[in-house]
This record gives sequence, structure tokens and C-alpha cells, in this order.
Amino acid sequence: MGEKNLNFDKVIDRRNTKSLKYDFAERRGMPKDIQPLWVADMDFKVSSYIIEALNAMNDHGIYGYSETKEEYFEALKGWMKRRHDWDVNERWLIKTPGIVFALAMAVQAYTREGEGVLIQQPVYYPFSEVILDNDRKLVVNELQQGADGKYFIDYEDFEQKIINENVKLFILCNPHNPVGRVWTKEELTKLGDICLKHKVIVVSDEIHSDFAYKRNHTVFTNVKEEYQEIGIVCTSPTKTFNIPGLQISNIFIANQNLRRQFRKRVNAAGYSQLNLPGLVACEAAYRYGDEWLDAVISYILENAEYTRRFLTERLPKVKMTELEGTYLVWLDFKAYGLTDRELNQRIIHKAGLWLDSGEIFGSTGEGFQRINIACPRSILTEALEKLANALEE
Repeated sequence: MGEKNLNFDKVIDRRNTKSLKYDFAERRGMPKDIQPLWVADMDFKVSSYIIEALNAMNDHGIYGYSETKEEYFEALKGWMKRRHDWDVNERWLIKTPGIVFALAMAVQAYTREGEGVLIQQPVYYPFSEVILDNDRKLVVNELQQGADGKYFIDYEDFEQKIINENVKLFILCNPHNPVGRVWTKEELTKLGDICLKHKVIVVSDEIHSDFAYKRNHTVFTNVKEEYQEIGIVCTSPTKTFNIPGLQISNIFIANQNLRRQFRKRVNAAGYSQLNLPGLVACEAAYRYGDEWLDAVISYILENAEYTRRFLTERLPKVKMTELEGTYLVWLDFKAYGLTDRELNQRIIHKAGLWLDSGEIFGSTGEGFQRINIACPRSILTEALEKLANALEE
């Protein structure tokens, strides 16, 4: 038995499959025939090992209340050690139906209404939603962009915001979505030391950790042992193995008190066992998924290089931020001098493309667009041609 699903050039028709990406354009105010490259799921068939595990589950035909046994954690532990040189302890683990759910639980567990929660915009927009929807104060440490387009952290502002806004919780995006940074050990140490100094709890969203290209991904609590006392590490196989619809995340909290507070909020939300397909898929992915993921990463890197070359030749005014991690490319359209509304109109109605407008990631995202390149090369080529034709007019 070997990995069968390694043909990433194959175009799979996802329409009429209840796909959020493909089947809900009109409901979300988009033209019916628009080409979607927005939401972060891949257009690739998942690992054949995952399919086989799910087929075996289906053949059994009973889907009762389910829980994990030793085999699940062993697969999880093996993956984290193999891919990230991280030794995890089973006591630390709390499983949730997704990382955004976990972020909301953390906000409720570790802060009170009106207290400050810090994020670094432009950043994945549910970060701000779980803060504001829980009536906490949104505090922003804006990422800075150098002349080379690379983003960096303003540590002085970071610490000042913590002091001035009485910040209790910091949500870290590591690797960062949408700017594609894979934070270095040195950068994480500076952030972690400031948070230790001011007793700020750090929730590290590491959902894209398996997509790190320029350097190895660094787990936040693996930088220093002291960070285990303030750190919550959120992991998931859903981005890595293209199974977000199965809703499974693994949250690691080494500090017993923080873990108890977090679990209490999850219990208060009325959630207990996760869905069986998610548990089955996660175990299969972490046990057998290396070959598939390595092949996916190679393909995505080729897509990234193709995108960079295309833009250089056809759309030199569009600046592509260097992709250190994730499969989401951050594009700077500011040279066109268009408002966000004008840019969106051009992309949606002239190019016929559905991307993620940069403004939803925070005000520092204005003039940018995020494009998902985890798709067959032919789909990416078609999209870039449409974009070039719309902007060259």
C-alpha cells in the first residue's frame, strides 16, 4: 500500500458538493460563475490513507459517541516530533472542533469583558471577530513592512500597547496569515520575553506550521521552557491535509491552571466528544501523511514561483510578498492608485475572480489581496491571465 493521490495537476470539479468555496458565491453577493481563490482550502484530493481510513469507518456503519485511544496520541506525538522537533505530553492535550473555536474559548477563559486582547494586523480576520464578539477590547500592534516588502514586528509598540491598554492576552499567528512570515526563534523570543515580563498569556495559532519553506517552523512554547507557563499552542491537521470540513484541532496547554480554565470554558459551551470522521482522519494523516504533504509542498512552491514569474513579466506593478510559509500569497496592488472598492470591482467584475480583499485583515491590509495558490497549475494560470487582462485594460 502506498500513497495514491499525488497528481496535483488533476482538476477536480468541486461544484455541487456543498463547497463553501465553489457553491455559495451568489449567497455571498458574488457573480454565479466567478472563479474562487479565496477561502483557505486546497483543490487537491486528500491523502489516499485518509480516504481508506474513512472508508473503513463508513463500512462499519455505526457512528456513535467516539473518543480517542492511545493510538491517536501516538500518531500526534510522532508527527510533532518528526516534523517540528517538539515533544508533546498527553496531559497537555484538549481537542476542539477548530482553532477559531479554541481562540474564542481562550478569550473567554483568560479575559473579562472590556479587557484588552492584542493581535498583529494585517491578520486572519476571525482573530478580531472572536475578540469583539466577546465584548473584549481589540488592541492592535501593526506589522511593519520594509522596503523589500518583508514584514517585521515593532517590539517597542508591542510592549507599549500591552502596558497602555492593560492587555491580558496576545493571539499570535505563527506562521502568519496573510503576510506569509515564518517567525524566527529570535523574533518569538522577543515577543515571549515581553509577554512573560507583563504576565500576558499567549495563544499561538500554528495551523499553518507544516507549511514553512525558508526555515523550520518554531513552536512558540518550544523556544523556552518558561513559555509553557504562559503559552497555548493551537494545532490542526485541517489546513495541512485539506480536511477543514472534518473540524478537528489539537490544543496543547502545558500549564495545569491554564488548561483547567480552558477546559471549563469548553465544558460551559456544551461541547464534549469530537466528530468521529475528524478523529479518524487526523490519526491517519499524522501516521501516514508525510509523503503526500511533502509532494503538496513541492507543488505549492512551484506554484509560488510560477506566480512570481508571471507577475514580474505581465503585472510588474503588483508586488508579491515573499512566501516563507502557508499557501496564501499576499499581493500589493497599491501602485494602481485604486481604492479598495475600485480594486475589488475590477477583480470581481472585470477579472471574474473571487480573492480575499486585504481590508478584511485590518486597515493595514488596504490595497492588498490574498490569493490561494493551492490549486492545479491550470486553474492558477487561468486566474492570473484573467487578472492580467483586467488590470492591463
